[in-house]
This record gives sequence, C-alpha cells and structure tokens, in this order.
Amino acid sequence: MTFGITAQDKGEDVYYTIRWSPLALADRWTISAQVPAVAGVYEIYWMDDHGHLRMLSVGNTHYGGLRSEIRRLTDPELITDAQAKEILENKEIWFRYAPTNSNTVMADVVWFFRKTYFPENPGVESSGKYRKIFLKESAPDKLIWVP
Repeated sequence: MTFGITAQDKGEDVYYTIRWSPLALADRWTISAQVPAVAGVYEIYWMDDHGHLRMLSVGNTHYGGLRSEIRRLTDPELITDAQAKEILENKEIWFRYAPTNSNTVMADVVWFFRKTYFPENPGVESSGKYRKIFLKESAPDKLIWVP
C-alpha cells in the first residue's frame, strides 16, 4: 500500500482520499528507520489504562518533514508543555502519517480533521480554495480512538 493523499477537484468542491501508514509505536529508532523526511499530515495518539487510543495531536509539517516533526512531538525531552510531557513520559505513544507536498492539501485535510475532532475550536483554517471538503480514509489498521 502506498501512503499519501490524493485529491479530485470538482470545481468548488474537493474530494480527498487519505491513505495512512500503519500505526506504529513511537520510539526514536522506529521513527528514524520508517518515517520519511518529507512533508505531510500526521496523527499522534497515546494509549490509556483501558487500552484505548486517545488523540494527542493532529497536524502537518513542511520543513524537516514528517520524520523530524513526529520525532520531536513524541520525545518528552523536547516538549515543554507539562501535560503533554507527562503523557509522553508515562504512556505508550502511537503515530501514523500520510505524505503530501501540497500546502493546499495539508491545510484542508488538517482543518477537516480538527473541525471533526474539535468542532468548537479547530485552531486552524482551511486553504479557502473550496466551498466543501470531503474526505475518505483508508488505513491498514482498524483504528478506534476515544476523544
């Protein structure tokens, strides 16, 4: 399976298909060996005491690429936020990613996820290029997470 994001532009609307990488346990060696140093979208989760994945972060990265950003966001020594640092130090951390070089695609996909997951405050803007954004996900794992 090839990971990444494709788009079908339908004038004022766009249909994205995101093909996620398999979920992987975040450790510096796995990240260094498996994650490409390219631009893209990522999701980071932590495992709670009941074996459920909980969203820690969803975002995109340009410079330095997915490898350095996922590595930075999953290393408690590099994080200053106390709550995130505690999670990173004490919980199992998982991640997945989808490469893309398009700024428009990254903006729209991250906005779509954040608007879906955190409707009261997505914290990001879409590209503004499209009236409606549609998204279909494909992943090798059956992912169920708790907000």
